[in-house]
Amino acid sequence: MTVSAERLTPRADCTAGPDGEIAFDLDPGLRAEGKAPELLLRLRGGKGAADGTLRLPLSPLGDGRLRAELPSALEPAEGRWDVYLCKPGEDEGVAVEPGIRDLRLLMDRTPRTGRIVVRIPYPTVDGRLALHCWIRSPHAEAGPVTFDRDAMTVEGTLYGTGLGDDARVEARVAGTTERVCRVPVTGKKDTFSFTLPLDRLAAGPVTGKQLWTLWLIPGTSTGAPADGVRISRLLDDVWDRKNIYVYPGRGVGEGVRATPCYSAENDLCVRIEPGPTPAR
Repeated sequence: MTVSAERLTPRADCTAGPDGEIAFDLDPGLRAEGKAPELLLRLRGGKGAADGTLRLPLSPLGDGRLRAELPSALEPAEGRWDVYLCKPGEDEGVAVEPGIRDLRLLMDRTPRTGRIVVRIPYPTVDGRLALHCWIRSPHAEAGPVTFDRDAMTVEGTLYGTGLGDDARVEARVAGTTERVCRVPVTGKKDTFSFTLPLDRLAAGPVTGKQLWTLWLIPGTSTGAPADGVRISRLLDDVWDRKNIYVYPGRGVGEGVRATPCYSAENDLCVRIEPGPTPAR
């Protein structure tokens, strides 16, 4: 366990478990009148203390370090949570630096229930420790994405519900309910597959960038939300796929380009924009 020699800021090693639990081990270099400090998790953009902060007590370990545990039973709201070290009962603290992050148990896992709880510790761009959290029920996990001319095919796994006879996928322009493209879904049990013709997304005038979000509608008989389940990829150790999973753009009309992509929240999307037609 280390503490920055230059700034004397606390540094935490993190071990993430497969069901969302996280152990934080640190040597904080900070005491409050002989009492152990506590970890304060604060949701970015949180509207109130009741749902925007979470306090975790620190307990001594045998080697002089302190440990805080975030159990799987606690379910912080979806979003990004910054980690601070503070004196007991106070609302201000010192930002914690990321140490070793053991994420091995997040790989190749199969959730035990249909309720998906994902928490991944990660380093922010300015060197602080944060958590990216998701809670999905049901959840549509995106798998392989393949291409054939002007169409993309997505395979995936559905957790927490099944597919009904009227199952479909909807591509929607973010920020509006007026632009929707619907395609059928195939699959059985907990798997799904669909093919989305990208040229259909470029059918209207494309004068600027459009972000189309992808939603799986399991069907009216399944008990799933009527407005659908967001298609995302969450079940591994990647906290931000946006700049890691990069797909090539494809020409889908005169001067229009379509590019499958992931959002900063790991949701699968398609970006439609004016631009030169990529070579095939």
